[in-house]
Amino acid sequence: MIKKTVLDNGIRVISERIPYASSVSIGIWVANGSRHEQRELNGVAHFIEHLLFKGTERRSSLDIAREIDSVGGVLNAFTSREYVCYYAKVLDKFLPRAVDLLTDLFLHSTFDPDEIEKERRVVLQEISMMEDTPDDLIHDLFHQHFWQGHPLGMSILGDVNSVSGLSRDGIIGYKDQMYRGEDIIVSAAGNLEHDDLVRLLEDHLKPVPGGHGRVPSERPSYERRIELVEKDLEQVHVCLGMRGVQQNHPNRYDAFIMNAILGGSMSSRLFQEVREKSGLAYSVYSYIASHADAGSLVVYAGAAPENSGKLLEIMLKELGRFKTEPVPEAQLDAAREQLKGNLLLSLESSDNRMSRLAKNEIYFGNPLPLSDIMAGFDQVTSESIQGLAGEILDNSTLTLVMLGRVGASQFHPADIIV
Repeated sequence: MIKKTVLDNGIRVISERIPYASSVSIGIWVANGSRHEQRELNGVAHFIEHLLFKGTERRSSLDIAREIDSVGGVLNAFTSREYVCYYAKVLDKFLPRAVDLLTDLFLHSTFDPDEIEKERRVVLQEISMMEDTPDDLIHDLFHQHFWQGHPLGMSILGDVNSVSGLSRDGIIGYKDQMYRGEDIIVSAAGNLEHDDLVRLLEDHLKPVPGGHGRVPSERPSYERRIELVEKDLEQVHVCLGMRGVQQNHPNRYDAFIMNAILGGSMSSRLFQEVREKSGLAYSVYSYIASHADAGSLVVYAGAAPENSGKLLEIMLKELGRFKTEPVPEAQLDAAREQLKGNLLLSLESSDNRMSRLAKNEIYFGNPLPLSDIMAGFDQVTSESIQGLAGEILDNSTLTLVMLGRVGASQFHPADIIV
């Protein structure tokens, strides 16, 4: 049973009771991410995510770590382009303690100047680590070029200059502006009672001001771009992508199934053609990045420089097949059942259910019944996939980013056509 209550300051509390569970997962979600930052503050949302664990008026960072460890729980956070989440997972009997701990760090962090400087060094090391990891860096570069000139293209981590320039006043000012009631969702799933959860949260979250913090950014545009980044690496890393679907797109189920067939598993077309048949790459896959108003379909692989031309040829061929060939029914049915099975298995975890509640609220404004999702998958046909492919697999929106010894690659940019 899913229940929802809106507190006086606009905070939405959504819970799903799982009576047979022994755990509860609870998250405080703020519907503001890196796309809502000003460029000079790029990385501030992620920096705040780090800083909230560095001590409050009542707890030191060590106290926070010891308290969650003492109950065998998990306490963590993550930042995306459109939201930040602070969450805990504990045995159901420790829910009041988890609420007290989460709301304390969420509302009463001290932002100690010494801790800010220590954590700044940590975040700068995180940026360096990503830049030293080409199979991570290539995705950041891809999104920078694909969404060039738009806030969606900014790095979630920020860069050395922006993170180095973040002041304590700027950090606190951003949090005060963006952490407002109507942009905050508390979601919880597990063995809990909704009314008890609301009573716990009402006392703790009263100080949160109402209203919205973010200013919505404009819908991004799509353009064709080819970016070749020379770097002395053993492999050439390739990201090839084009316009995808937004979160609430009416044909999103077609896109999910198309992605599963393309590169979503070991039985996918790309994995079979690139790795199993050709032996060109160890890692090859595709994914969909969907946002509130836009999206991308991205293919990735890494190969030896002399093989990157052949790799690109296979990627483009497999993408183009969706426009010219109907998906065989057996392959469509297998992908459909794969995605249904993945979803059903994920629901065995309270933290996955908690995340699903919050994301549905952010993007749809209400829970999506499981039956509706299953019906969405069942309605996908070979014809509907081919229709979507004709719409989104457009050379005018194609972006290619290659990282490595690109000069040794055997391809010509003019040949990059789906």
